[in-house]
Amino acid sequence: MRDAELQQWVERISLEWFGRPFLHQATFNPRLRSTGGRYFPATHHIEISLRHLEAFGPGEVERIIKHELCHYHLHLTNKGYRHRDRDFRELLERVGGTRYCRPAVPNARPRGWRYLLVCRDCGMEYRRKKRMNPAKYVCGRCRGRLSIRTIGKNE
Repeated sequence: MRDAELQQWVERISLEWFGRPFLHQATFNPRLRSTGGRYFPATHHIEISLRHLEAFGPGEVERIIKHELCHYHLHLTNKGYRHRDRDFRELLERVGGTRYCRPAVPNARPRGWRYLLVCRDCGMEYRRKKRMNPAKYVCGRCRGRLSIRTIGKNE
């Protein structure tokens, strides 16, 4: 599917479910991994994850489009368009959009932890986002020496 087809799809959903035209640009973004789509309040453009279309099919992407169109139409009518706003939650429920979406890359390493420090004496584990020098630190439990290793994708 190309951006032109996505544009027509978004325009059709907008008229059918919201009764208002979509007058801005909708494009695919192949870099989106953990989110299904994005709405940009400054430009009113919408980006949809190409990975979600490939992984879950058009039904899931249609719910994502409805979610982004809720942001779009509420923002243009000066109503609460953020996730926490009642207007947004009510409109999303009414049109059948998805509130949360699954990650398109299911086996990806959880966001955050990248390094694992392990005490050589007691085995205590410390997970860290940033690399650090284990020679400068000791275990908080037994004051033993630490060793570091990188956490793989499947851990």
